[in-house]
Amino acid sequence: MALPPSLRTTATPAELELIASEQLVEIVPLVAMERTAFISGAYGPLRPPTKCKMPIWMATNLKLKKKCHIVPPDWLNVEYLQERLARETSEPEFSELPFRFAEVAKVLLDVASDDISSPDKVRSLLQDIREARQAKSREGLSKLDHSELSLPNLCSMEINEIRPFFVRSMSILTQLVREPETRQMDQFE
Repeated sequence: MALPPSLRTTATPAELELIASEQLVEIVPLVAMERTAFISGAYGPLRPPTKCKMPIWMATNLKLKKKCHIVPPDWLNVEYLQERLARETSEPEFSELPFRFAEVAKVLLDVASDDISSPDKVRSLLQDIREARQAKSREGLSKLDHSELSLPNLCSMEINEIRPFFVRSMSILTQLVREPETRQMDQFE
């Protein structure tokens, strides 16, 4: 969502990608390396061809230096995404996806598309899923009630996108509901 900085009350997509980069992903190292300690934890040792888990930020760093292959998460494949797209377009509720699927997918497709089978098809499916979910979000927001909004299975990026609109709308709806109550109280006094 492109808003001027003065109106931005949420994190930017790049900031959400940075947060998502703390998630662990499997890699297949191409070089041997001893266990290395960082503030966030110790990772390794790396012994090719044995897989190991590490944060996405470290895996992408190694990938850019051609020192590993990243094993994509189980959900980042054509079959899984086609099934999720079918659910998104046929069922009224949001299908369950990893909370930070959009951010993780973007980082991995940007850095390690050669490690993902059919990356162009995966990108296309992710875009279709995003559009279907945005349509559901718009529909849900059009039915906004001053007492609650129920949109289960929303993901981090989607929550971030609707937050400014939702917060302002709920504030206005709350005021509108209170005003008639206040007027009724004034009539009885």
